[in-house]
Amino acid sequence: MAISAELEAKILRYYHVEKWRVGTIARQLGVHHGTVERVLSQAGAPKRQRAHRASLLDPFLAFVTETLAAYPTLTASRLYAMVRERGYTGGPDHFRHLVAHHRPRRAAEAYLRLRTLPGEQAQVDWAHFGRHTVGRAERALMAFVMVLSFSRQIFVRFYLDARMSNFLRGHEAAFHAWNGLPRVLLYDNLKSVVLERQGEAIRFHPTLLAFAAHYHFEPRPVAVARGNEKGRVERAIRYARESFFAARRWRDLDDLNAQAAAWCQGQAAERPCPEDRMLSVRDAFTREQPTLLALPDNPFPTDEREALSVGKTPYVRFDGNDYSLPHTHTGRTVDVVASPTEVRVLDAAEVIARHRRSYSTGEQIEDPEHLAELTAAKRRARRHRGQDRLVRAAPNSRDLLTQAATRGDNLGSITAALLRLLERYGAAELEAAVTEALARGVPHPNAVRLALERRREQRHQPPPLAIALPADVRVRDLVVCPHDLDDYDRLQSHQGHDDDDPRE
Repeated sequence: MAISAELEAKILRYYHVEKWRVGTIARQLGVHHGTVERVLSQAGAPKRQRAHRASLLDPFLAFVTETLAAYPTLTASRLYAMVRERGYTGGPDHFRHLVAHHRPRRAAEAYLRLRTLPGEQAQVDWAHFGRHTVGRAERALMAFVMVLSFSRQIFVRFYLDARMSNFLRGHEAAFHAWNGLPRVLLYDNLKSVVLERQGEAIRFHPTLLAFAAHYHFEPRPVAVARGNEKGRVERAIRYARESFFAARRWRDLDDLNAQAAAWCQGQAAERPCPEDRMLSVRDAFTREQPTLLALPDNPFPTDEREALSVGKTPYVRFDGNDYSLPHTHTGRTVDVVASPTEVRVLDAAEVIARHRRSYSTGEQIEDPEHLAELTAAKRRARRHRGQDRLVRAAPNSRDLLTQAATRGDNLGSITAALLRLLERYGAAELEAAVTEALARGVPHPNAVRLALERRREQRHQPPPLAIALPADVRVRDLVVCPHDLDDYDRLQSHQGHDDDDPRE
């Protein structure tokens, strides 16, 4: 814990002049006794030897120190199990506290200050900046940070995840902001860079290798657990947190990135360059920029691409949202290609749908044309089902519909009108009326209705009542063929003769 010079002077005065003990000074000044001992030790005061108190660990101390000397990283829990097997009766918490005093300390390591040539190296890393709410989704706010090792020019771009696509987009944005790129990019062991590592054997991510080949730079991961090798980008991230992001207000991601770009070109570029304090970062970058590698003529494709299956509904789900597509592609596999602002749906090389990209979740992004086409197809299907039912009940209605289509009449309304007549008069009557209308050369529902009414009046029957049919389409489409009633008439005449009394 860092303390002020005034507090340090008080500790020394109370110890040397007032002869206070370490515990007394700590209590009165409200600091830890370890802080008091550190101040006295740094001032050269002799360390007082405390009287040794007997401990349950004393009989096992030689074994503990020898074991820790041979295995410095052995955990206290494993060491506790070993001494328990040898008769130690103390508790694990107190044992862990005692072992901490006897564990050998690793010697402090000195580091060389690394210097790089202009245009030689940049360091890259992701940084987490909390969460950001978009619609109904809460996404991670990630900052892609790249810093040139010579001039310390910083590039910061924020994204809503740390996927490979955004990783590559961050590279390209930095390259275009600097109008060039360095020869070596230094990375931590990110999954977007290193898939597997065994010692010096490294298996790079194939997409990153293709990206590096396109821009002609060398990807170089740092050694495992050696964060000091990329200290420039670590300090740049800390600087961005404290100097840019703290207490900043922004509307959306575009606004935040616009402010970040202005900060990188403004305040961050005006700070003194650590390599030469007489220069600003802007001046150092002006010297470094001509040494950067030139950009290729064509950019590397960074759009996300994913093969997805379409279910029974005309939607494909991508990144937690549903995007519509033509209903003719249901039950098939399509390719979804997404940029930061647009989602395209492809069938082979043909683009069948385009939508704005949504970063919310559970949304349905629809093209009105897709829904209109589906609705029209459903209507045509319903009309075909009605025509099939009509032809099964009255076969001559097929000729009537054919002649009506030749005249340019609306088949949908004609089919609906004939189906209503079928429900009121039955199949046999409708078939006879249709035959009469065709014979008269008038293929229209009105002619069929007049024939039905004339036949009803000739039989002196009352008008038929409209019957409410079930709502189930399967029940409504059932065709009931009526039986000939002559059999019932003959049966009734036979019964009448049997009832006659032979004596009359």
